[in-house]
Amino acid sequence: MGCPGAGKGTQTKWLASNYGIRTISSGDVLRSNVLQKTPVGLQAKAIIEAGGLVNDSLVNDLMLTEMKGMSDSQCYVLDGFPRTVPQAEMLDAWLKQNGTPLAMVINLDVPWNVILQRIEDRWIHAPSGRTYNISYNPPLLSGRDDVTGEPLTKRSDDDVDIFKSRLEAYRSQTMPLIGYYTNQGILCNFKGSTSDEIYPQIQDTLHAYYGCSITADTKPAKTCTSTDSTSVSTLSQKPLRAASVA
Repeated sequence: MGCPGAGKGTQTKWLASNYGIRTISSGDVLRSNVLQKTPVGLQAKAIIEAGGLVNDSLVNDLMLTEMKGMSDSQCYVLDGFPRTVPQAEMLDAWLKQNGTPLAMVINLDVPWNVILQRIEDRWIHAPSGRTYNISYNPPLLSGRDDVTGEPLTKRSDDDVDIFKSRLEAYRSQTMPLIGYYTNQGILCNFKGSTSDEIYPQIQDTLHAYYGCSITADTKPAKTCTSTDSTSVSTLSQKPLRAASVA
């Protein structure tokens, strides 16, 4: 969990790179459908551009399709899902039915002023979803994607006024999840102003949970790696099917 711009995508990419955990990003799935102009994408486009949250039924259908495509042995992190209590209730019911309850919910607690600055500085490579920040994670060549050399763009919902609407939607619809998952005893809260500051805290918690030591680099050199990791998690001392960074 964490408000828009808190660094959920960055943290999940690092986890995927270090531990071979598959990540499923609701934002990436939605944006892919928008770019492909699928029926769901066309419905979601106007909502996303206005800074709102796409309705529960659409998001649930998309994410369930992605999760059903996972093998029984794969561990995965849900990035940006669930974002409402009804979504969380649906997820719990589906995971329980499959005998794979949610293991952990990661909440990123980042100051609001830091978030706003991040959004102003954020640029993306839309086809791949790679994300850059001109302040702390700039592209090698200004305005160009490191891998393809193609132009970078701003996300339509990163407009300051639209982003403030997204923050309000987060406060009203997503923050209640903190209480929901606290009551289940699976919420882990991590405070910090940068992703570099927060990530070691997440690693320490995972290592304590699994009783293992660091076996990979502490973090990749860049934060713009692809989310296409499909390896099985190396953290296998306790059963973990899914974790959420909503």
